[in-house]
Amino acid sequence: MSSKPIVIMGAGPAGLTAAWELVKEGRDVVVWEADPSYVGGISRTVHANGFRFDIGGHRFFSKSTEVNEVWREIMPDDFIDCPRLSRIYYGKKFFAYPLEAVDSFLKLGPFETLRILGSYARAKLAPIRPETTFAQWVTNRFGRRLFEMFFKSYTEKVWGISCDEISADWAAQRIKGLSLRGAVLSAFRGKKASPTAKTLIRNFFYPRLGPGQMWETATKKIMAKGGRVELDRRVQTVHWDETGVTHITGTNQLGEFFQQEGSQFISSIPLKELMLSLDPPPPPEVKAAANALRYRDFITVCLVVNRANVFPDTWIYIHDPTVKVGRVQNYKNWSAAMVPDPKFTSLGLEYFCFEGDGLWTATDHDLAELAIREAEQIGLVKRALVQDAFVVRMPKAYPIYDQDYQRHVETIRAWVCQFHNLQPVGRNGMHHYNNQDHSMMTAMLAAKNIQGADFDCWRVNTEAEYHEAGESKE
Repeated sequence: MSSKPIVIMGAGPAGLTAAWELVKEGRDVVVWEADPSYVGGISRTVHANGFRFDIGGHRFFSKSTEVNEVWREIMPDDFIDCPRLSRIYYGKKFFAYPLEAVDSFLKLGPFETLRILGSYARAKLAPIRPETTFAQWVTNRFGRRLFEMFFKSYTEKVWGISCDEISADWAAQRIKGLSLRGAVLSAFRGKKASPTAKTLIRNFFYPRLGPGQMWETATKKIMAKGGRVELDRRVQTVHWDETGVTHITGTNQLGEFFQQEGSQFISSIPLKELMLSLDPPPPPEVKAAANALRYRDFITVCLVVNRANVFPDTWIYIHDPTVKVGRVQNYKNWSAAMVPDPKFTSLGLEYFCFEGDGLWTATDHDLAELAIREAEQIGLVKRALVQDAFVVRMPKAYPIYDQDYQRHVETIRAWVCQFHNLQPVGRNGMHHYNNQDHSMMTAMLAAKNIQGADFDCWRVNTEAEYHEAGESKE
C-alpha cells in the first residue's frame, strides 16, 4: 500500500460512508469538507437555539441489507420508528396522500372527479408516443387533468423548469409503482395504496436527533479510528498527470492555502465542479458537458411556533401555485427530540430556487416574512404564534435531470474512466438520481475497488423502477 493517504472530497453520506469503510480496514483516510461547521451534505441537521432542523426530509429506508447494516453499525442505539403521515395542499384543501377515494371525491366534487376519470381513460386509449418527458410519462399513466392538478405545479416548483424539459427517466425512478387505477380500487376496498412504492412507505427509521446525528456520529467514529475529517477545506484544484490524480489544493474561509497528496481519490463534490477544477483542464467536449450540467438550489425557512401541536403530518406537499413554498416539514412529528421544549413546534418551509435569483438573494428577514405570510395563507399557523425564524441556504442541493443530462454525464464518464485512482460517488458526485442509500452504496463499492475489487459504481440504481420496491437483498 502507498504511504500516501486516500483522499475523499466531500463529507456527505457518500464521502463519509467511503471513509468509514476504509478506516475499518486500517487505511489512512483524509476527508475534505467545504462547510466550516457541518458534515452530512444535504443530510445535515442544523442547530439553532436548541432546535434542530433538517435540510429536507431524510428517511432511513433501504432494500439493501448492506446499507441497513452500515446505519446500524455506525449508530446502533438511537434510531426511532417514524410513522409517515403526509398530505397534499391544493386549491385551499388538504388531500390525503396516498389517495383515499371518499376523501378525494368529497373535496374535488363529482364534476371534477368525472373530468379526471375521463382524462385518464383518454390517456389509456391514446397514449403519447414517444414518451421522453416527465409530462408525457405522467400523462400516460394518470391522465392530463390529474397531471395538471397534482404533478405539474409542484414539480416545476422543485426543478424550476417546465415538465416538458424534465427527463422521463426521472419520473420512472421517482413515481413508478403508483397507479391511479390501483389506488382507486384499493381505496374503494377500504385499503391504503400499496406501500411498496417509495413515496408510499408508511414507516421508516429516523435518527432521534435528525439525519445529521448519523453523519456527526460517523465523523467521530472515523476520527477515532485514525481518519481525518477536515472542515472548511474547499477543493479548488484537482491536479493530475499521466500517472493519475496526484494531489488537491484548496482554501478555507480565511483564504489560507492547503494541499493534500493522495494515492487514491474519491469525489462526492458536484460533478461539474470536479471537472472544472481539473488541472490540466479536460478536453473541450468534456468541459462543455460539465458546463451544461445544472443544479437546483434550496432554502429552508425554519419557524419556531409557540404551540405544542400545529398539524399532524410529518410533511405536506404544497401543490398550490398561489404560493411559492413547495413543501412544509413538521420536524417535531419526525422526532419529538428535535425541539427542546414540548410547548413549541418547529416547522421548515422549503423553497426551491437558483443561486443568484430573487429568492436566493433575498434577505433573511424578507424570507422569514414570506414564509410566515404563506404559512398563514395556507392555514397552518397564525403569525402571532411564530416566535423565531432561521434561514438555511443549500447550494447545488439537487442535480437537474433535464432531457440532455444523461448525454453530458456519459461524455464525462467516458473520459474520467482513464483515471485509475479517481472515483466519483454519490448523487452530486455522479449527477445521477440517487437517494441516500444509493449514494452510500456507490461509496461502499468505491471503497471495495480500492481494496482490489472491480465494481462499476455507475450501475447503482440504474434500473427504471421504484427505488425501494422489493425485498431487502445484498
